Amino acid sequence: MKRLSLLTFSILVSLTTAWVAAQPNAARYHIRQPDAIPLHGEWWFLLDPAGLGIANQWYRDGIAQESRQDKVTVPHCFSTDPRYEFYTGTAWYRKTFAWKRTTGKRVILHFDAAYYKTNVWLNGQAVGEHEGGYTPFSFDVTDQLKDGNNLLVVAVNNDTWKTNTIPGIKDGGNVNDGFVGWVNYGGLIRPVYLTIEPEVYTENVKIETIPDLAKGSAVVRAKVRVRNASANAMSPKLDFAVVQDKKPLVLKWKTKTASIPAGTTAILETEAALTPAQVKLWDLDQPNLYEMKTIVGADTLVSNFGIRKIEVGNAQLLLNGKPVKVGGGNRVIDYPGLGSVEPDWLIEQDFRLMKEAGMEFQRLTHYTPSEYFYDLADRYGMLIITEAGNWQLTPKQMDNDSMRTKFRAQFREMAERDWNHPSVIAYSVGNEYGSTTPGGQRWTKDMIAYARELDPTRLYTFASMLLNQLPAKPEDEASQYVDFVSTNTYGGHAKSLDHIHKLYPDKPVFISEWGTRSDGKGGEAGQAQHLSDVMAEIRKRPFVAGASWWTYNDYRSKLFGTNVNGFRPWGIVGPDRSPRLAYPVHQNELSPVTIEKGTYTTGEQGIHQLVLKVTARGDFPARPLKGYVLKAGDTSIALPEINPGETKDITIPVRGFDKQIHITILKPTGFTTIQADIDLK
Repeated sequence: MKRLSLLTFSILVSLTTAWVAAQPNAARYHIRQPDAIPLHGEWWFLLDPAGLGIANQWYRDGIAQESRQDKVTVPHCFSTDPRYEFYTGTAWYRKTFAWKRTTGKRVILHFDAAYYKTNVWLNGQAVGEHEGGYTPFSFDVTDQLKDGNNLLVVAVNNDTWKTNTIPGIKDGGNVNDGFVGWVNYGGLIRPVYLTIEPEVYTENVKIETIPDLAKGSAVVRAKVRVRNASANAMSPKLDFAVVQDKKPLVLKWKTKTASIPAGTTAILETEAALTPAQVKLWDLDQPNLYEMKTIVGADTLVSNFGIRKIEVGNAQLLLNGKPVKVGGGNRVIDYPGLGSVEPDWLIEQDFRLMKEAGMEFQRLTHYTPSEYFYDLADRYGMLIITEAGNWQLTPKQMDNDSMRTKFRAQFREMAERDWNHPSVIAYSVGNEYGSTTPGGQRWTKDMIAYARELDPTRLYTFASMLLNQLPAKPEDEASQYVDFVSTNTYGGHAKSLDHIHKLYPDKPVFISEWGTRSDGKGGEAGQAQHLSDVMAEIRKRPFVAGASWWTYNDYRSKLFGTNVNGFRPWGIVGPDRSPRLAYPVHQNELSPVTIEKGTYTTGEQGIHQLVLKVTARGDFPARPLKGYVLKAGDTSIALPEINPGETKDITIPVRGFDKQIHITILKPTGFTTIQADIDLK
């Protein structure tokens, strides 16, 4: 919301290491609000290994000598800075900025994420604190600001090797339970900025769309959270402006107005009907977006949204009423020298590589990435499950009231940031916890119920590792409470999938993790072969809606089994995003299109004809093909619409006497979906 327009997105199609984008000297960082005042750049930085900074009031001006501090560039991950590599504890950030106070305005200080526990002071006054490493938070700092120079001080602690943090270590006392599966990258890892708001302003808006697939019409509902920071009760007027494809839509809004007492926040609701002519559905290959301006008095908030229907039925995942089966990949936020910092160039590069690999339906990872990835997913088509950080919590932890409160807070922040993204189709309430225990069953039921109150428009799931142990009855495992089953399955896929389907015959199955390491049996070639072998089993089972490879990229970890270089080599790309042998195999196996040579007829004067058989897969992955383009050399051919299981003959003119021709098929969004070299004999 209030987000910047997407920058030009370069699409490369060559399957070489040239895919790895050059890193710009001055990295861009996507800020959610275009009128923001960035606080990026140079900050003073110092460590607090003894944890004495708060007691000694390091947040005061003049306490810390500059000679005892270092300079860093925010966003900043201190865990990868060579001077403080893998430090665990509290670190302090200090920045001075000039300000001129204005009357009748509120100034909000935003953090898009800081890992993990954060305390904030402005001009020596406590502003607030926050717990959670990947979700946004903000504070009203109007009263702490002053004319002239202002000192902002932030203490960030990344010690999540605790039994009471989320994520956190387990409390069972078992061997090797001392680390989470990824590194606790600490710091101000995402943008920090200020916004200036009127005294009555919109904090957030939730946009819900309800399409009528039979009639082609739709209803758009908006729930607007308005803050009245003035000294008087206010009854603000709401206005809305919706644009689709640069064309304004004339809509009649039914708005419920209300008086908002001074110093409080209220939810104002409205809705409008869209005619069939005004409705363009959002899907993977036609990701149509709308822009809505929410105008509350002097405040305007801009949001994007899409109109689409996501549902399950008869063991199928339905997008706009049609079954979809899509491949995916888990992306761990990790890059050499950056840790969990995500400049725009890295997000763009990862998105492109994943999209072209056929990774279009995935959980991404166990926590919330930068919102820019979701913006790209909205614009170019991708289905995402967002997950809050219950990573293998124990039953005792899941029954702890404090842990439940922390999880709910982090889940709420995640949902409120992402609930207008059409690419977000589901939420997950955790990964690989004890879902057969009473505590795990209670957690699943309770957290899904809580989440549905926040956002009833999405599907709900969690990633289970225990269905592979073949529970006897559906009520033995917490997947009884989900809309679709998510299973992390490594080996024995046929037996596990068939048993899951027997337990839950009406629920589609999403393989939330599967894969093998590139340094395992057979090395990279063995990894690629494993991919093809398992895909053959998946294609036999029509109830499988998605399969998300663990992982898209290699990542650093302290967990047992990590290589001595600090990386876990599960990726189809390496840490620097260099493609492995499995990358083109994944692209071909997870493409909804197959190419087969038909006939080749030679002609006079070096002009020949090649007939290709282009098929829309009918098993997995599967979706209708509309707007796809075939490229053969300098020739581009718009493919006809092809339904799953159908084959179309495409005639290609060939000039010259080449022995081979390179074929590429592009999705409507411009991304490569499959490549092949066809022999001309």
